[in-house]
Amino acid sequence: MGVLALTVWAMGEERRGYLYGLTAYVLWGFFPIYFKLLQPSPPLEILAHRIVWSVVFISLILAGMRNWRFLPRLVRDRKLLGGVSLAALLIAVNWATYIYGVNSDRVVETALGYFITPLLLVVLGVTVQRERLTVWQWTAVGIGAVAVGVLTVDYGHLPYIALTLAASFGSYSLVKKRLKLPPAEGLFVESAVLAVPALGYLVWLNVAGKAEFGHVSAGHTVLMVLSGIATAVPLLLFAAAANRVPLVGIGILQYVAPILQLACGVLIFHEPLPGPRLAGFALVWVALIIFTVDGLNGARKRRTVADPAAATAEPATTLPPR
Repeated sequence: MGVLALTVWAMGEERRGYLYGLTAYVLWGFFPIYFKLLQPSPPLEILAHRIVWSVVFISLILAGMRNWRFLPRLVRDRKLLGGVSLAALLIAVNWATYIYGVNSDRVVETALGYFITPLLLVVLGVTVQRERLTVWQWTAVGIGAVAVGVLTVDYGHLPYIALTLAASFGSYSLVKKRLKLPPAEGLFVESAVLAVPALGYLVWLNVAGKAEFGHVSAGHTVLMVLSGIATAVPLLLFAAAANRVPLVGIGILQYVAPILQLACGVLIFHEPLPGPRLAGFALVWVALIIFTVDGLNGARKRRTVADPAAATAEPATTLPPR
C-alpha cells in the first residue's frame, strides 16, 4: 500500500485525477455484486442503513479534518438548505431505485439507466438551463428516444427503472451544480437530512421484528455497516478526479460504470439480453458515440480559439493518458 501511495503521489495532477476517476467508476461498476450480497434485506432496509452509515463515516472524516464551519452558514441560509433537501430526496430516489433494480434481477436495466443519463442531462440543459444544442447533439437525443421506444416494445412497458435512475440522477446533478457545496460536506448534509426518517424506519423494523440486520450472519452485518463507506469512497474519489480532469475526460470515464454493470448482469447474474433489447442498447451506444465525438470536437474548437497554437496539437487532455 505504501508503494502504491508513493506511485500515485509521484504522478502529475491530471494523471492522478484519471486514476481517481477510473477507480470511482470501477467501484460503481461492481456495485451490483455488493448489493446482491446484502440480500435477504429488502431494498428499503438497505437504503436506510446506507444513509445512516454514510452519515457516520463522513462525520468521522469531517471530524478528522475539523471542518464543521459550513454548518452554521447552511442552517442560516434557508434557500441553500432547501436545495440540499431537494438533492437529498433525489439521491434517495436514485439509491432506492438502484437497489430495487439490482435485487429484483434487473441489473441490465439499471445499466441502461446510467447509459442514458448523459442524454437526459442534455435535455435538462435545454429545458432548464436554456442551453442551445448542436445538430449532432439533437441527433444523439433523437436516437436515444428511438432506443427507449424499442426497449419499451421489448419489455412490454416503459423501462421505468432505467428512466427513474436517469431522471433522478440527472436532476440531482443539476441541483448539485447550482448548490456548489464541497463533496464531503454536501454528502454529509444530504445524508443527515435523510438520517432521521431512515433511523425511524430502522427502529420500526426492529420493533416489528422485521429487521434482517443482525439476524442473517456476521458477514451480512459487516457488509451492511460498510455500505456507508462503499457509498462515500467512490463519491470522494470522483470529486478528487473532477478537480483535476477536463470535463470531456470525465464524460468519457462515466461510461465505465454502466459497461461493467451490464457485464455483471449478463455474465455473472445471467440476465437475458434478447435481440430486440440488444438492438435498443446498440442505439443508445450509437447516440453516446455521436454525443462524445461532438463533445470532443467542441472542446478542441474551444481550445483552438483560446490558443491558436493548439490547433495542431493533439487533444491530450481529453483522454486518459496511456
